[in-house]
Amino acid sequence: MYILYIYDLKAKNKISFNRTKRLFYYHMNNLPLKKELWKTKSALAVTPKMEKMMDVFFKRFRRSVIVYKVVAETIELLES
Repeated sequence: MYILYIYDLKAKNKISFNRTKRLFYYHMNNLPLKKELWKTKSALAVTPKMEKMMDVFFKRFRRSVIVYKVVAETIELLES
């Protein structure tokens, strides 16, 4: 089972967007995420034991990030 977070950064203008983006990814890179986890520019899959940590992380950016949380049994690559 995986917890899938789909997120999108939002801002009022370009300057605030760039600031939010820098802070968001700086703090995300400091999280103890394993390299084998599935991650793209707008989605992140973690195991259930990491759910609370990720919830706290996204709540920190709640004003500047839109987040959807999905619980999935499996994640499959359709075509590469």
